[in-house]
Amino acid sequence: MSDAFVAFVRHEDKVLLMQRADGVADFPGAWDGVYGIGDPTDIDAITTRIEEATGISAANLTHIRSANARGLEFGNRLNDVTPVLFMSATTEIEPRTLYKGAEWVDSGYVSTNVPDDDSISSGSSRYTIPQLDELYGDVASYLYVLKTTMNSEHKVASEIQARLSGTGSLQDIKSEIFGVHCPKMMQGYIVVEASALHHVEKLIGRAGGRTTPLKGCSKVLPGAIPFGNIAPYLEPKAATAGIEEGDIVEIRASSFKGERARVTNVAENKEEVTVELFDAQIPIPITIRADQVRVTQRVDE
Repeated sequence: MSDAFVAFVRHEDKVLLMQRADGVADFPGAWDGVYGIGDPTDIDAITTRIEEATGISAANLTHIRSANARGLEFGNRLNDVTPVLFMSATTEIEPRTLYKGAEWVDSGYVSTNVPDDDSISSGSSRYTIPQLDELYGDVASYLYVLKTTMNSEHKVASEIQARLSGTGSLQDIKSEIFGVHCPKMMQGYIVVEASALHHVEKLIGRAGGRTTPLKGCSKVLPGAIPFGNIAPYLEPKAATAGIEEGDIVEIRASSFKGERARVTNVAENKEEVTVELFDAQIPIPITIRADQVRVTQRVDE
């Protein structure tokens, strides 16, 4: 059993990274989780360590999971370090003990590259403790985007599910793939949630070995994709989005197809709009589905 741990703290879709002070013995100035010495199975002790380093009270912390230890090189010695994941109910941080700074960042920005500066909020690469991204992946996940043939997204996703449910050479990565998503607004791409890039490459047969290349899927795009970049595509967009009272629209369906009209009411809860036809002798309100109209002129134009 290891005698050290790195605790990662998340709040919603952000993970807390801590910057080590300049005077610490190991990796001064490096970005880190919350590092501690002690029994990694003693959750109360780890909670106390997080409170000491961040100021987040134990009442705001919930243990989610722990993973197996990794051997990390600290100077001329090898330490077995166990990654642990907690959720926090607050984002209020006060860096203390080993740390001089802290930031909540998208998990897609966890990196082990040397930075141009100390800023990480923009997603620039940064200097970290060894294998920080692998440690985080052991207890959490990243989003990766696969390039597929156009209009074959669902077929590729189904084949991925079939591969993961089989009994072949992919058994060892089944627990490392957490989800497959086919966002409607991302034609030619699908999103895979996984603990590491090499697992996704093995899944689609692009990492060598015995796995047959997945038909219709050409590659994994480089690096993890920030959740903030993908979120707008994962959440269905309301049909009424972008339509306002006073807008001029063209009706694209129903018996009034091709007619121009002015929007007089938008019912977001029903995803319907009420319009009045321009060419009607008597302006009678007509209620139709919002996805049956196209805005041709905004009310403020």
